Amino acid sequence: MNQQAYESGKLAYQSGDWLGAVAKLGEAKAPGEACGEVDHLLGNAFMKLGQYESAASAYQGALADASYGKRGALSCNLGRALLAAGRTQDAATALSNAVQDATYASPYKAYMALGGAYESLGDVRNAGMAYRNAAIDESNPSPAGALSKLGSCFMRLGRPVDAVEAYRTALDFTTPLQSQSQIYCDLGLAYVAANRMNEAVDAFDHAAADEAFAFTPEAQASYDAARKAVAHVQSNRPSETDALLAAAGYGGAYDPLDPTGASGELIPSAEDTGFFSVSEEDLVAQDMKERKVRRKHRHTGLKVFITILVILLIAVGGCAFAYWRGFGWPTQQTVVESLFKAKTDKTGIDAYLANSLSDSQRQAIDDSLPSGASVTISGSDQSMGASTVYATADLSQGGTVSYTIELVRDGISWKVSSVQTSFSSQSDGQGN
Repeated sequence: MNQQAYESGKLAYQSGDWLGAVAKLGEAKAPGEACGEVDHLLGNAFMKLGQYESAASAYQGALADASYGKRGALSCNLGRALLAAGRTQDAATALSNAVQDATYASPYKAYMALGGAYESLGDVRNAGMAYRNAAIDESNPSPAGALSKLGSCFMRLGRPVDAVEAYRTALDFTTPLQSQSQIYCDLGLAYVAANRMNEAVDAFDHAAADEAFAFTPEAQASYDAARKAVAHVQSNRPSETDALLAAAGYGGAYDPLDPTGASGELIPSAEDTGFFSVSEEDLVAQDMKERKVRRKHRHTGLKVFITILVILLIAVGGCAFAYWRGFGWPTQQTVVESLFKAKTDKTGIDAYLANSLSDSQRQAIDDSLPSGASVTISGSDQSMGASTVYATADLSQGGTVSYTIELVRDGISWKVSSVQTSFSSQSDGQGN
């Protein structure tokens, strides 16, 4: 190893000169020479520059140096680089190797990245297991993030009760200086899904107390629905007077002032001797006869009405449920595929973009889309007001690029609000 070049490269790295660090570290070892210390630092510098394939190659070179060690940290960094390069399956393999290293001091970092890899692959169950392992890792200084991710996985698996417990535990691990608004909002959504409306309103109220926090359309709709449900239940409770009358035997189907059944007539006058000349048996027989006639006329129309009402309720409920679960026409996948096709056909992409986007945002989306690419939809996260679609584009000149496309509701259809290249590890490029 060229020690002088290595020291110069390390100094450039420490000062934030990533290009200088790459140049100097590249001179620090001869071709084919195994030097884990140089390759580890070189991989970190490439990550800072966004050159993820080069970073992955450097980390693989460091792993080839058996004398260097640090296999857990290197495998974790390799997995992050591969994730950013769009090689999700390879990333999952590298990150799984990272957590097998018993000497790795911070396996929660690998578990968090592994959870993200499994989510990209559509494997929500294994993603949840990875986030759980990250949360229970004693070296994790802030398990709240992993618990929130675990709650999200439970929601996608249709287990809102488990999601509630994950979010509540996440709140226990947050500090007073950390914002809890997003966790309270997610907790509110979980309570709504579990049909625990009072608790949902309380959780949403905590989130709304932070004036800087903005609800998503889905969360706002759930908040409003929970408040309406609670208000409806409270408004239909009987008054104390009604409860006392019911306990005394009043308020039932039998009205002592109208023994023949809700006729609307007052009790007959005592001067009406005809009333008092009727025997009790005659009254009962007449009452039964009149009730039978009323039931006969009432039940036929009632059955028809109930049948029509049930059909309407089922149809409306099905449509409402589909809308709440994020279904629309055209679907999110169709909108995304049409967006890429419009770019290739040069017919203009404005028809597929959200109306709220500025001209600069529209241009940025247009610039990020490849022309002539073959697009495959790898997965989606659907909700009532906003959805995310994950797509992979096979470029005409070779290679692939992964995209994360955010969509917002537009009536019963969807419009694109942002398009980003999905680099999961970009936020932590420093490495280990």
